Amino acid sequence: VQLQASGGGLVQAGGSLRFSCAASGRTFDNYNAGWFRQAPGKEREFVAAISWSGGSTYYADSVKGRFTISRNNAKNMVYLQMNSLKPEDTAVYYCAATTIVGLTTPDEYDYWGQGTQVTVSS
Repeated sequence: VQLQASGGGLVQAGGSLRFSCAASGRTFDNYNAGWFRQAPGKEREFVAAISWSGGSTYYADSVKGRFTISRNNAKNMVYLQMNSLKPEDTAVYYCAATTIVGLTTPDEYDYWGQGTQVTVSS
């Protein structure tokens, strides 16, 4: 499956952004999806994940209550709504897909989109 992320940009602290990830190549509703991020000089970290049906979601503690992951299998899309953004959310964000639900480790994901940059100014 091929993934294409979009929606990054520059935003002030407290603002909102919405990421979209478009999937193609295979039946996307066979896959669980996740969002990860990587800040300069840091390892890639888990942000959020969603099961193939959308019925289960998982979040990193650092984004819980501020970010919402969702998907629309009819459109082969996964979304990440980010509210109340903080400067520490600044990173390159990646969407990813895996056949196993609930995974939070990058190495466990099989397919990756290109990164999209988010910069949150204070």
